[in-house]
Amino acid sequence: MTEHQKGILLESGTNELEIIVFSVGTGTFGINVMKVREIIQSPPVVEMPNSHPHIEGIIRLRDEIITVVNLANVLGFPQSETPGQDKLIVSELNNIKVAFRVQAVSRIHRVSWTQIEKPSELSQGLEGAATGVVKMDEQMIILLDFEKIVYDINPENGMSVKDVKALGKRNRSDKKIVVAEDSPMLRKLLHETLAEAGYDCITFFDDGRAAWDYLEFVKEEHSDIKKEIQLIITDLEMPKMDGHHLTKRIKTDEKLQEIPVVIFSSLITEDLFYKGKHVGADAQVSKPEIVKLIEIIDKLAL
Repeated sequence: MTEHQKGILLESGTNELEIIVFSVGTGTFGINVMKVREIIQSPPVVEMPNSHPHIEGIIRLRDEIITVVNLANVLGFPQSETPGQDKLIVSELNNIKVAFRVQAVSRIHRVSWTQIEKPSELSQGLEGAATGVVKMDEQMIILLDFEKIVYDINPENGMSVKDVKALGKRNRSDKKIVVAEDSPMLRKLLHETLAEAGYDCITFFDDGRAAWDYLEFVKEEHSDIKKEIQLIITDLEMPKMDGHHLTKRIKTDEKLQEIPVVIFSSLITEDLFYKGKHVGADAQVSKPEIVKLIEIIDKLAL
């Protein structure tokens, strides 16, 4: 990453992202630059016995052993006719490094989250496989839900109700929490795990814009907004408005700025931690550390 790129990416709360565009089969897809550690020519892959059908095997990259996920398998496309020319996008999600096999990588685009449509608004078939669709010139670039791909392969790395039970239930039911999370799978997991901890008064939104509109409504309807909302949890990657921009708006609003905001994301890298701190987040937790999230909610909201 060049110093120029790093400078762009460290700008806080601009509601923009950079995506790397790649192809698998006949489809054109995108991944957030911040999820990508490097892109390499595909080396020989060592097959693993009894592995998930989407796992191609493992590679050694310098001193690390990294699992290779075949995106053609995940998406139901035919395999590459020239595998030697394929690329591997090495990503870090939820503190796990994974290499995704793709057939070609084209370029980086900088786009606004307002350009990204929810998949369900365009095609029911994309729901669950993608987080959004970017309409750009004559192209439609599908942003894949890489966290869900990894979770479907290994659900044990997800949020665990069993882990939450160890915390024990406390008097948390009177606390009103707003959650902005675009993934239906993660909204369900958050609902189950937070309810197990006793937080059952939660209002969910599937993008930052919808959460902001709700906050604006509550602000206009109630003079003491802290009685209506005790804490806000936000993901980072969301159509319409991302978590950094949402946090920045909350923390620069006179009536909202005292409400604690917790960023809960698979993208808590050093650079993005800096961005979250710069826009005023009260805490930042890496998915899927649900126990840590609940401990922070207890500290900020109880």
